[in-house]
Amino acid sequence: MTAVPNPITATAELAAACRRFAAAPRLAVDTEFLRERTYLAELALVQLGNEQAVALVDPLAGLELAPLAALLTDPALPKVLHAARQDIEVLLPLTGRPLAPLIDTQLAAALLGMPAQIGYADLVQRELGHALEKSQARTDWTRRPLSAAQLEYAADDVRWLLPLAARLETRLAALGRLDWLHEDCARLTDRALYDSSVADAWQRLKGTESLPPPEQLRLRTLAAWREARALRRNLPRGWVLADDGLRLIARSAPRDLGTLKALGAMAPGAADKLGAEILAELERASQLPLDGIVQRQDPRRDLEEQARTRRLGASVKSLAAELGLAPEVLATQRDLRRIARGEAVAAVLQGWRASVLGDRLAAAAAAAPD
Repeated sequence: MTAVPNPITATAELAAACRRFAAAPRLAVDTEFLRERTYLAELALVQLGNEQAVALVDPLAGLELAPLAALLTDPALPKVLHAARQDIEVLLPLTGRPLAPLIDTQLAAALLGMPAQIGYADLVQRELGHALEKSQARTDWTRRPLSAAQLEYAADDVRWLLPLAARLETRLAALGRLDWLHEDCARLTDRALYDSSVADAWQRLKGTESLPPPEQLRLRTLAAWREARALRRNLPRGWVLADDGLRLIARSAPRDLGTLKALGAMAPGAADKLGAEILAELERASQLPLDGIVQRQDPRRDLEEQARTRRLGASVKSLAAELGLAPEVLATQRDLRRIARGEAVAAVLQGWRASVLGDRLAAAAAAAPD
């Protein structure tokens, strides 16, 4: 077991460490961050590891991080992470593009029949027999100095990644599923996956499409306004306006500040500060065309769609049982609803999923109602 090093806080030390890690066959990567107070996650620690060493990089120490960015974006160096999407997103301001190539041990575990969202500590315990300390999972990683317990926890996050990945890949190869893993990991390296559109912010709000079109349009407009303001000021969305408040304002469509305040959708001080902007957005929404805004309320259509979704779900569940996988690894409920609404299977599922599941889902979608 490698010893826990002190965090790297000097540029020269970081450059030397990055040169050593660049020469290894693979690089284990993890991050610690804080996002409770900001829109963008605040990177607080970067953990690196290989079979010989672990390094903890302190990005809050004021050192030049260019050597780290170059290491993480080296196209010849495979990176190994667990639940990689979150770390990639946190690192994007530093790297400018997703880490690639990469292996995600959570995806690998899911393709072996384990829970789709299995945690790193549980996976290490299950596969390698090592019990990892979990007490620092919710610590504030931006506070300095970091304690010995925090450093040990952070080092463990990369210490076991490479042997874990090797074990999982061996088992996947025996099942003929290693290409599945490579395909799923490659999707995580698509830059578009991490580009959030202000205009699409409403999609975070469940049930929007069941609302009457004018209310939908108001909610979409307000959601885009909130997203843009939160991003501009680097604040959590809920600190600008909570979801419930957003919905209430969209439903009530107040026309003046007094009516807006009377709703109780936000604190009086916030209403004074933001009221004029909110009212302007509501007025703008009232002038927009309703083209493309459809309320999903036709009872007959909904019943038929629900029946198709159930048939699709049964097909997925049956195949998942044959493959020893959790059904959501094959297709999510959102995937099934899209297919039930008439989208082609090939437009919803790609790669190996379309190959192993496409014919069954197409047949299920076309089947006569029960």
